[in-house]
Amino acid sequence: QVQVVESGGGRVQPGGSLIVSCAASGSISSRYEIEWFRQAPGKKREWVGGIGSGGITDVENAMKGRFTISRVIGNNTVFLKMDNLKPDDTAVYYCRFVDGPNDYWGQGTQVTVSS
Repeated sequence: QVQVVESGGGRVQPGGSLIVSCAASGSISSRYEIEWFRQAPGKKREWVGGIGSGGITDVENAMKGRFTISRVIGNNTVFLKMDNLKPDDTAVYYCRFVDGPNDYWGQGTQVTVSS
């Protein structure tokens, strides 16, 4: 079993920055992927980006240049750094941990962009 916990959400003004983190613990293999999703009120959950165990990252095209994904090697923690935030970025941000055929979701962390 794997536990996934997001943290770091909060309220930020438009144009500001925020870092949210995702920590996975439990029985984890050496090959995994961690993905970020977000869901705004009344909208479908959308993919934000992800990082594999080899360190290769990818970010949704619409967010490239503003969102960056990185990790701490060795403790299964991934960060999503968001710059130049806009009100449309307001959403609950979720982390999905994929380990072989299994995937585990965190409870999400709220990010609100508002003046």
